Formats: sequence, C-alpha cells, structure tokens
Amino acid sequence: MKADLPELAALEDEASIFEDLNPAPRLLMGPGPINADPRVLRAMSGQLLGQFDPQFRVYMKETMELYRRVLETRNRWTFLIDGTARSAIECAMVSAVEPGDRVLVLAFGRFGQLKAEIARRVGADLRVAEAEWGTVFRPEQVEAAVKAFRPKLVATCQGDTSTTMAQPLEEIGKICHRYGAMLQVDATATVGGMPLSTDAWEIDCVTGGLQKCLGGPSGSAPITLSERMAEAIYQRRHIEEGLRPTNYAPGAGQMISSNYFDLAMLMDYWSDLALNHHTEATTMLYGARECARIFVKEGHASVFRRHALASAAMVAGAEAMGLKVFGDKAHKMPNVTGIYIPAGVNGDRARNALLNDFNIEIGTSFGPLHGKIWRIGAMGYNARKDCVLTTLAAIETVLAAEGHRFPRGAGVDAALAVYCAAGA
Repeated sequence: MKADLPELAALEDEASIFEDLNPAPRLLMGPGPINADPRVLRAMSGQLLGQFDPQFRVYMKETMELYRRVLETRNRWTFLIDGTARSAIECAMVSAVEPGDRVLVLAFGRFGQLKAEIARRVGADLRVAEAEWGTVFRPEQVEAAVKAFRPKLVATCQGDTSTTMAQPLEEIGKICHRYGAMLQVDATATVGGMPLSTDAWEIDCVTGGLQKCLGGPSGSAPITLSERMAEAIYQRRHIEEGLRPTNYAPGAGQMISSNYFDLAMLMDYWSDLALNHHTEATTMLYGARECARIFVKEGHASVFRRHALASAAMVAGAEAMGLKVFGDKAHKMPNVTGIYIPAGVNGDRARNALLNDFNIEIGTSFGPLHGKIWRIGAMGYNARKDCVLTTLAAIETVLAAEGHRFPRGAGVDAALAVYCAAGA
C-alpha cells in the first residue's frame, strides 16, 4: 500500500539556487532562535582542526570547564552534544532509561509533552503529571507524584517557551533524591538567562542550547551529568566494534539503543581515552566555547540582571498599550513574554506586518494557545534596551493599523522609564 505522503512544492525560482546567500537583516524577537552575538560568529569562522589534534583537544577541555561555570557545577561530565537542544534531551533519556524503567514527566507546556514522547519511544513505563498552561508545579504536587509512582527518572523543563513559564527547581532535586529518583532538566530556554544552580539544586542532568539566552546558533547542546547519573549510564557501556581492546568487557546493563546518542560512548570520546565516536563539529564547538566565554566574562549576576530588566521593560511597554500578559507573572520566564492578542486584531496579519515592514520576528504559540497569544523574546544578544524599544515601537504602529486603541507612544515611554529607573 502506497504511503500517503505530503506533496513537495517545487522551487518558485530555480535560478535562485546559484545566487549568494543574502538573508534579510531580521531582528529576531521571538521565543528563539535570536540573533547571534557577532563575537560568536567571528569565532565560528576559525580554521578547522581535526578532532584529535592536540590543540583541538585543549579547546574541548576548555569548553568543558567553561560550561561547568555556566551551569554552576563541578560535574566531571560536562560537555557538548553535536545537535540541536533536542538532541541532548533525547541523548540523556535514551542513555539513562532502559525499557520498562519508570519515568515521570512534569509537563506544563508543549516541551513537557516532548519529553513524554521521547520517554515513550525509549520504552519507559511513563507517567505524566500536568499543570495547567500558564502555571507551574508546587513542591508538594511534585512530591506527591514522585512518592506515588517511584520513578527512576523525573524529567521537566526549567522554562517552557510555549507557555513562557519558569518552573522553580530549588526543591525538586531534593524531592527526587528522597525517593530514589534522578532529575533531568531541560534548560534550553533558560540557560544563560536566569539562575540555574545545578549542584546546589541537586539536579542530575541539565541540557541546554545556544540559540536563546547564550546568544549563539542552534546546533550544539551543552549537557552536564551528576556522578550518580554518569554511573548509571556507564553501566550500559559498550565499546563500538572495531575499537574494542582485547580485554574488552561490556557493561552489565542493556546496550544503549542509539549509537549516535550513546552517552557512554560520548563520555569515552570526551575523556582522555579519546575513543573515536563521530567527527566533532569543529565550528559549532568554537561557537559554543565563545558563548560560554562571553557569559562567564560578563558574569552571572550581570547577565541575569540584563534579562530581568528587558523582561520588566517589555511587560511595562505591553501593558501601557493596553495589552494583557499571559499566565502567572510571578513565574514568568525573564526572556520570553506571552501577550494576549487583543480582540479585533488579526494576529497572523500583525506578525506578518512586523516581519515585512520592520524586519522584526515575534512568535505565535502552540496547542491551546495557538492564535491566542504572541510570544515576544528579549534574550541573549538581543536582551538590550534598543532591541526592546525598537520592537515595542513597531508593535505600536502595527496595532494602530489594526484598529487597536491606546495612547500612541505609551509602550515605548513605559519601557524606557523602566530602563531609566534602573540607571540603564
């Protein structure tokens, strides 16, 4: 039976494939990706090196150390997965979870649903606890779910861009360990934008991405593993055929079902054993190293203050235009703001006007929020006063054209007042 596959549209202009790339100068103010810091792009133009070149192995070690500082951890196993942020989420789950292991997912948006999907694919005995979109979990809710199910692994997001909410994590690691579970946190949307104290909060695995608060391109995913999680994964260690030494003995656990996402093999690759696994994405490592270097040099407190200030200015500007912020503002992510699309405004038409007339991109949302809210980001290299004010000014113009009534200039004035009050 022939599969019912979707159609593939032909190119409108085949001659265009021979033209130089010349992307429009977009200001990316959606939920990510955002504009990369020019310093990151410069670092990525460096000369390629072989993955076992002594100079490159030093760069790998430097990158590991930089991300220990970013993630506030002393974990030995802190390195990069060559792939987008989702690759690290899947890598951790496929390596730590054997078929039949219990996994509890704490979902408060679309990306909690993603972790549930991955857990199903690896054969986990899955249970999903759900919080209403626009809210987060209270510690007592988490404890009740963990106590009742007794999972091997608990997986959640720190921030879910689909709802713009940030889950407090300070108590969750302790709760998980009290009942013998490990905690995996997807910090794709928040790493580099808000506090994330891996060791102090007893998180066993953190995964991230570059394309949001760290101001880089998508394609490299930082990961850190506690000793407890690393040991659980290494119990499943199997060295690839063709590399096995004569005294090789496989781990006691079941072989990890993915070759590319086998964390035990990746640990061997990043260690001083330097066992061949894949050809390292040299250019992406340069970019990831520079993202972390810039963050560490600016300092945690300064970076987090910059993101929080951009958030406060964006909220003030939106509310001054008569717009309503989505969700529980007490648990809003600092780098993404959800805004209800006002009545009478065509949300897609307004977003297209921002893109076509002002070269500014903002986001819509998913699932029950699709067509109801816009998601406006101010993060990484774009968590700047000029980006916030420019975006609000453009939104004012677009909303006025849509017939939304508000005092013209109020949004920009309110946001600027926030920056002035902070001395910025």
